[in-house]
Amino acid sequence: MRGPIFIGQMAKAGNCKVQTIRYYEEIGLLTTPKRTEGNQRIYTQEQLKALLFIRHSRELGFSLPQIKKMLQLNGEPDHSCHDIDQIAKEHLLEVESRIARLQSMQNELIRMIGHCEGRNIATCRIIETLADHELCSNLDQQDVSKQSESLRWYD
Repeated sequence: MRGPIFIGQMAKAGNCKVQTIRYYEEIGLLTTPKRTEGNQRIYTQEQLKALLFIRHSRELGFSLPQIKKMLQLNGEPDHSCHDIDQIAKEHLLEVESRIARLQSMQNELIRMIGHCEGRNIATCRIIETLADHELCSNLDQQDVSKQSESLRWYD
């Protein structure tokens, strides 16, 4: 895009809503744009680049405070990238932890489904397990893996 960029164009380029851009301005992620005589926001190429950075960072799961810090550091080109590396490493640890929790949830769901005999609600193992958390971890990992393999045949 060349020339002035209006908020609708920014939203389209950033694949977000106009309200999202206004929010980013409000919390200081995007600098306040200049305005036309008719009070329309006019953005620059730099602001568009910042929006694209923010949107891509959000797609990768970075928090708004993490993004704000990275944008601040980006404004200091001679600054060591150690701080950015640290933010990315901390985020990776968060993602890995989330993946581990999701895999644990997946295994438990596979186990519950594998124990359901499919008769009626009164004898439903899934309902029984959800009602009593202590029933969640009674099987070992080998049993879960076997059930996971057997359930793939049903898909």
